[in-house]
Amino acid sequence: MNAPIINTSAIRPVPAEPRHDWTLEEVEALFEVPFTDLVFRAAVVHRRWFDPCELQLSQLLSVKTGGCPENCGYCSQSQHFKTATKASKLMEAEAVISAAAQAKAAGAQRFCMGAAWRDVKDRDLPKVAAMISGVKALGLETCATLGMLTPDQAKALKAAGLDFYNHNLDTGPDYYDQVVTTRTYQDRLDTLKAVRDAGMSTCCGGIVGMGETRRDRAGLLHQLATLPSHPESLPINDLMPIPGTPLGGSQPVDGLEFVRMIAVARLVCPKSMVRIAAGREHMSQELQAMCFLAGANSIFVGARLLTTDNPGRNADEALLANLKMRPMAMTQVS
Repeated sequence: MNAPIINTSAIRPVPAEPRHDWTLEEVEALFEVPFTDLVFRAAVVHRRWFDPCELQLSQLLSVKTGGCPENCGYCSQSQHFKTATKASKLMEAEAVISAAAQAKAAGAQRFCMGAAWRDVKDRDLPKVAAMISGVKALGLETCATLGMLTPDQAKALKAAGLDFYNHNLDTGPDYYDQVVTTRTYQDRLDTLKAVRDAGMSTCCGGIVGMGETRRDRAGLLHQLATLPSHPESLPINDLMPIPGTPLGGSQPVDGLEFVRMIAVARLVCPKSMVRIAAGREHMSQELQAMCFLAGANSIFVGARLLTTDNPGRNADEALLANLKMRPMAMTQVS
């Protein structure tokens, strides 16, 4: 059977420095590059900026679970859906700091705190700030995902010692209203601007496997690649379908398509820490190895990711040992 003729004329040579003028057509064309060529290109770019044998290990803790007023179709924490997730109150700072210390002892270099809120309430800021400063004092890189922020709230989190703020775009702008309607795409972009303006680094990515098309995936990466500054951290989630949510019956994305997503993310955001986030629980070692080859250089460790399963410590130690990879050296973000 003859292979389809692919128009890759829109693709410019990979530049020495990151670009912010990608067109959607260029990003779409990258997805059409023959698989082995695409992975090779991404691997070359990866090696330009990172040690390909190192992985950053990040751990995520749900510091306030459930009861969220948003209707994100993938999320078990939404109060709109009937799921097995039970709502809980915001954890005490001491318990969060203790969990972070255990994560560091287990090898994590980065600790992320997630709360199921639509937006941060000023009354909760002091307790959240205490968590952040306590985790920062352990020598860990700090990250939080708490919903939408005002500029003043972003400045307060920065003052508490927060290095990164996670606020995902989820998908491309054309598919977004098929996933969530209680928050606009512009709302998300506004929060990212507040984070950048406060001097924090951004952690921003999305999810594949929600019924979106390849163009929608390209649309997400195009949005990220044309931000005023690329996300310093770029998580790619492979949907973990949750019973009771609108996307609970979604069909999984093919493994090679997931690798393509990683590779294109690496090409258009070459200096970002590209993280395999949710979904590793159902990925083979071989699939994860292909993702690392294609430019992923960070994973979440620990047995839970907010409310979904994640490979445990023993599985991840075996993965790194089999691939002869090593944890990334600890760094502190100023």
